[in-house]
Amino acid sequence: MTTQRFTVDSLGQLAENLLAAAGMDKEKARSVAEVLVTGDMVGQRTHGMALCPQYAEQLEKGLMAKTGEPEVIRDSGAVFVWDGNYLPGPWLASRAIDQAATRVGQHGVVTAVIRRSHHIACLTSLIKQATDRGLAVILASSDPAFGFIAPYGGKEPLFTPNPIAIGYPGTEAPVWIDVSTSITTVGMARQKSAADTPFAHPWLMDGEGRPTNDPHVLDPGANGTLLPLGGREYGHKGFGLSLMVEMLTHGLGGFGRLDSEKRWGANVFLQLLDPAAFAGREAFLRQMDFLTERCHANAPIDPADPVRMPGEMAQRRIREAKASGIDVSPKVLVALTTLAERYGVALPSTL
Repeated sequence: MTTQRFTVDSLGQLAENLLAAAGMDKEKARSVAEVLVTGDMVGQRTHGMALCPQYAEQLEKGLMAKTGEPEVIRDSGAVFVWDGNYLPGPWLASRAIDQAATRVGQHGVVTAVIRRSHHIACLTSLIKQATDRGLAVILASSDPAFGFIAPYGGKEPLFTPNPIAIGYPGTEAPVWIDVSTSITTVGMARQKSAADTPFAHPWLMDGEGRPTNDPHVLDPGANGTLLPLGGREYGHKGFGLSLMVEMLTHGLGGFGRLDSEKRWGANVFLQLLDPAAFAGREAFLRQMDFLTERCHANAPIDPADPVRMPGEMAQRRIREAKASGIDVSPKVLVALTTLAERYGVALPSTL
């Protein structure tokens, strides 16, 4: 099977139909499908349609809740805490963004923490929902049930990559920052392990604490870890950021590694900020637009590769996907086809 190209809408409908066939509420399936397809559009292929078969399996096994609502643990207006009961993460996060956005005009800043969510997929897909509304956003996630990164100076896995995403609006285009507290990700390591391809640099540690570029050290039983940002030399920086994310997601949520269930999930920290509540929207845009202009004007190391702002590549890919469709790799297409055949769901036509 070769790579095939599909329209954005047809892939979204496929994901919605597959997740609904697996038992997910239709409204939730539509929300999750939107986040997954946007993940492919921005280029984060490990967090796009590739997740659809994995989510379906979680639904079938009862490890992702198919229906229901989050439990409200606390709600003071400007702060709310939910227990997600392992409901679909992209839906929970999108709903939290919607709720926070309705309140931020009154409070200026609204903060939400979700504990026991399921996996939330591509963070860029989610912060886009906030910047589309002209809001600044901070989003972080961690999974208290698993570990792939050792604390700085150690060699035993403890943290997940604990991604942090920050977005803010601009006059011409928003800025989207989406980074992990590790040098690389679990998804990328698994991809390279399956392809038996080493990393270009020693971004992992083996079970003895030696830096390596071999992705197989993250295979089950190999006892290796991902290196934190900064590597062996300056990994205290990634370690510190990991602790920050755990504080925001576990500490504030009141649920973490102390008491977590051994199942795929996420704790989530979300904060929306309305620039109008601070020095004013015009002042905000004036400052951030100027900073973007100065970055673009900075003399490049390579004239063929000038400075670009975080998110610009993703936004270009979104435009291209809307115009020309999305490529689906043979591996993902096989998994989607198998799932569609099992559920009796028709595959969309290719471009």
